[in-house]
Amino acid sequence: MSHQIFLWIAFNLFILGMLILDLGVFHRKQHEVKVREALLWCAFWVSLALLFNVGVYVWKGKELALQFFAGYLLEESLSVDNLFVFLQIFTYFRVPALFQYSVLFWGILGVIILRAVFIVSGVVLIQKLHWIIYIFGAFLILTGIKMSFGGEKEIKPEKNPVIRLFRKFFPVKASYDQGKFFVKENGRVWATPLFIVLLTIELTDVLFAIDSIPAVLAISKDPFIVYSSNLFAVLGLRSLYFALAGMMGLFHYLKYGLSVILIFIGIKMLIESLVPIPISISLGIIVAVLGVSILASIFRKKLPA
Repeated sequence: MSHQIFLWIAFNLFILGMLILDLGVFHRKQHEVKVREALLWCAFWVSLALLFNVGVYVWKGKELALQFFAGYLLEESLSVDNLFVFLQIFTYFRVPALFQYSVLFWGILGVIILRAVFIVSGVVLIQKLHWIIYIFGAFLILTGIKMSFGGEKEIKPEKNPVIRLFRKFFPVKASYDQGKFFVKENGRVWATPLFIVLLTIELTDVLFAIDSIPAVLAISKDPFIVYSSNLFAVLGLRSLYFALAGMMGLFHYLKYGLSVILIFIGIKMLIESLVPIPISISLGIIVAVLGVSILASIFRKKLPA
């Protein structure tokens, strides 16, 4: 038990240190993140995740290493779909490119806490009430079907009850005020629209977690593997956003691939006690479906209009 506690503390301190290094050193001055810089950071975070995966293989063995890689790949793929929502949020609030990186950075601190709570709760529920895995499985199948046949996700912050409640009891300025979340004027503290954007992103991540956490719990029941694969995927999300913001059309068929994956994982959860599917097969199916959906999207892009 003490060994597990040390592992969790050490990992979270490492993540916190990387975030401090990211914003406090490399992005100390706010600036517009260009595609080249974003791609370099993407390569850094992916390399870090793969290096960690090697560590899991050496320390915990092949099975957990495959579980980490499958979980990371799944979460990263679902995150790409979430980038469309982030783009809508920034467009809706007309957030200057100069301030977008810091919003995503501070949003991740909240995500870390939210994901930890969701993952621990999910693992405990499965351990205490094993039948809930069938509810998770059915939910993923329904989510996959909805993703395939549903339209684009729409963001309507003005109808969100949490944001409406915040605006009711806390004054909000009209200007972004040099990228600050709060300002003090005439002895009164005001929130800026940038804080509303941050609040919207945090609330949106709750919806993302409801989809993604049950999916990754079907890949692994180890809380640390689920948590670490989630965190590494989230860490690279900011850079991925800036790298792909101008190329969203390249992933036209990705949502269909993700819907197939979610349906497969849901079925996997439902039949687990009767026909357990090895992690190697699950990983192969995830990679194949993602590969086909991305290649189909690229081919569609090249077709003449």
